[in-house]
Amino acid sequence: MPSNDNNDSKVTYDTILIGAGPIGLETAAVLARAGINYVHLEAGALGESIRRWPRNTRFFSSPEWITLAGVPMQTERQETPTGEQYLAYMRSIVETLGLVVRTYEPVTEISGKKRDFRVVTRDLARRSHEYRGRTIILATGDMNEPRRLNVPGEELPHVTHYWRDPHDYFQRRLLIVGGRNSALEAAVRCWRAGVDVTLSYRRKTIDENRTLSRLYLDAQLLIRNGKIRFLPESSPREFRPGVTIMEDGSRVETDFVYLATGFQMDLSLYRQLGVELIGPELRPLLDENTMESSVPGVYVVGTATAGTQSRFTTFITTSHNHCLRAARAIAPERTVEDGWVGNYPPRNYSLSSGDIE
Repeated sequence: MPSNDNNDSKVTYDTILIGAGPIGLETAAVLARAGINYVHLEAGALGESIRRWPRNTRFFSSPEWITLAGVPMQTERQETPTGEQYLAYMRSIVETLGLVVRTYEPVTEISGKKRDFRVVTRDLARRSHEYRGRTIILATGDMNEPRRLNVPGEELPHVTHYWRDPHDYFQRRLLIVGGRNSALEAAVRCWRAGVDVTLSYRRKTIDENRTLSRLYLDAQLLIRNGKIRFLPESSPREFRPGVTIMEDGSRVETDFVYLATGFQMDLSLYRQLGVELIGPELRPLLDENTMESSVPGVYVVGTATAGTQSRFTTFITTSHNHCLRAARAIAPERTVEDGWVGNYPPRNYSLSSGDIE
């Protein structure tokens, strides 16, 4: 098992793993099984991005596609898991494999070079900790912070980029801004919970090819029947208590606003380390065989490898092998087995990109 004793800046770890989403956790499982000495840091809770999901939101992927570390996942009625079910599954992996994740310990400073990296964190008591590592693995994900509209009033308490439960808006007026899966799911679920829903989208129509079929059909049926008010080719210009001013000057009376405008990747650690970022998505330049970035000794795994995705092509499903490649590059003398990632072996089957898209 890795050394995970209390912070000691005199200890030099084989690797410092940053991020405890699904692939970060799976990477930790691979490192532990291979006997690679590591420390695992997470800025929020275990699975922080999933923790922020609305309650009872389901994955789009079936269980076998998002199973981690070969540990089986069961769900009631064999359906896709909710976020709550998946977080419980992640906790069970941590306890079953005896992993240690230093949650709520964000990185405040990162520097150095291969065989001599320095990472400084701050814990809940605002104490600083320093870690030394020969390598770094970044498993930070690509949905770290909301994509803001930068319009007046966006910071008001009735405006949010997150929503937790349709019950919060019962018999109130809710404006939802967006037209992809998150916006449609919020609109349908909130309407069914007794919410007066208005949906504003910057495009003329909702794109059937870029949304989940069941959400598209439900939303279109409710819009067509006048149950959900749809404002095509619209965007907010200003948020005020009780009303939203649209770009065309029209006013939408609202009690609450949910901005389903997507999320973007936090690139601060990558920039501190000098990782080269390429393309409009600002994805890290990587050696796909080892997951090593342009900075020697810095590896990237999971959806962070794709940068901020505008059209999703990199998922948990497609990232399992990242863990193996990085571990083998970091410790080539160690045994790293293929079966340490992905689906529970008896229920394993091959996937193609067409199956996912």
